[in-house]
Amino acid sequence: MTNMIPAWENGNLTPIEKLEVHKRGLRHKAISVFIISGSETLIQKRALTKYHTPGLWANACCTHPFWKEKPIDCAQRRISEELGIHTKLNLIYRDQIEYRAEVGNGLIEHELVDIFTLNIGQKNEIEIHLNLSEVIKTRWVEFDILVEEIEKNATLFTPWLRIYLKDHADQILNK
Repeated sequence: MTNMIPAWENGNLTPIEKLEVHKRGLRHKAISVFIISGSETLIQKRALTKYHTPGLWANACCTHPFWKEKPIDCAQRRISEELGIHTKLNLIYRDQIEYRAEVGNGLIEHELVDIFTLNIGQKNEIEIHLNLSEVIKTRWVEFDILVEEIEKNATLFTPWLRIYLKDHADQILNK
């Protein structure tokens, strides 16, 4: 199945095949979700079969919306598809962030990202059932420790997670 995502070509937003967007480094829409419990956030280890950044740690959920899909609907859909969390979630829109990063294999993410957070009281409020073709592992980590881990071993984390925490933590966490 061809996955058409919203990308800008010659100044116009148009549906373009996802891999083509990354090969050409076109600016495109995306969403990212941070699931937060107190001072911890849920991170995911991307499946080894992903066509870019396989096996790297990322925030709880990130993807590209389908053509004409609303960002909030995309976020809800992908939380269900990746993490198996099927309950209706109270996602909070935080901000829109743009970044550009090489992600390996000659591919480029140039994303205009709608950032959402999901704040939960207790980690056991959500049941996680991983889709192993998307995510091979999750873990909860204190934000401060995550920042330290990224500083010590940046290559274990996706470029976007590194960028989010280095340049946009206040926007995401509303600190």
